[in-house]
Amino acid sequence: MRRRMAVAGGAVAAVLAAGALTAASLAGGEDDDTKPARLPKATATVERGDLVDTETVDGTLGYGDEVKLTAGASGKITWLPAEGATVRRGHTLYDLNGKPVTLMYGAEPVYRPLYAGVADGRDVRQLERNLKALGYGGFTVDDHFTADTADAVERWQDDRDLPETGQIDGAQIAFAPGAVRVTALPVPVGGRLGDGQPVLMTTGTDRLVRIDLDAADQSMARKGAKVSVELPGNKTVPGRISAVGTVATAPASANGQTSDTKATIEVNVVLDRPKDAGRLDQAPVSVELESERHRDVLSVPLEALVARREGGYAVQVVSGGTVRLVPVETGLYGDTRVEVRGAGLVAGTKVGVPAR
Repeated sequence: MRRRMAVAGGAVAAVLAAGALTAASLAGGEDDDTKPARLPKATATVERGDLVDTETVDGTLGYGDEVKLTAGASGKITWLPAEGATVRRGHTLYDLNGKPVTLMYGAEPVYRPLYAGVADGRDVRQLERNLKALGYGGFTVDDHFTADTADAVERWQDDRDLPETGQIDGAQIAFAPGAVRVTALPVPVGGRLGDGQPVLMTTGTDRLVRIDLDAADQSMARKGAKVSVELPGNKTVPGRISAVGTVATAPASANGQTSDTKATIEVNVVLDRPKDAGRLDQAPVSVELESERHRDVLSVPLEALVARREGGYAVQVVSGGTVRLVPVETGLYGDTRVEVRGAGLVAGTKVGVPAR
């Protein structure tokens, strides 16, 4: 869902209606832009720079998609973290048969025992990378599980109160792309866990805003672009777009048929100051996206526009003790300013505005 910052027509109309100004009335009642007009009570400056139009869309603040963390071995659950807990590399995810299952970082799941002599596997490199990050070195990080790797595993097992076998498997470690936040516990303490069964439901730990953006508006979402996020309570924090989906999704109706709702793409936003979001989860937020940008243009405040009787707009150019009406072409309308082009207008030119 989106809400356009409606300045292109409505704001101009409101400004002109409020001031009830026309070039003719300012020029003494005649239809001549070159005649001197009364000095305005206030002025503003013509500025040169980028002008941006924005749209505000709805989003949801959370921690990203929920992911199942599956068991790499069967047994009885003897300890679980609390819902909402954060687990980082080297720390215990859960206890299986009274022994800790440790979180390590990586995309490759545990699918086989690893021991001296095992080679040609990304899982070996992944394990060695984690061992080194945890301070257990003495080997080369590669695809080969050597005797030196086994020695590092034994030292790690000793510190984790595990049998010092030099062999490691899914009863001792589990992999996730990064630190995890526990959201649900499918199997209770004392429950029996099967190999490959979900043991924890998790998300990442980064605060993330998800936007289901109309596919037609995909051009507004550019990875790395800065955005503004309004949190509950009207607090606004900066952020940036971290990911933009490439596949549009059409939601299904209750009977499984495609609904009339517009197709959307998923856009993710990360906050520059995540702590500003507190502990909010699944909270509705508003995100201001850049819809259009004109670079290096002249602009004036919206209220500087004066309606001309013959159509179009003018501005009151103030110089010294005189004022003249200069017809302008308008371009992009931003939040409070409008792009203008007119004879003799340069950055720094003073133009009349209604007194505040």
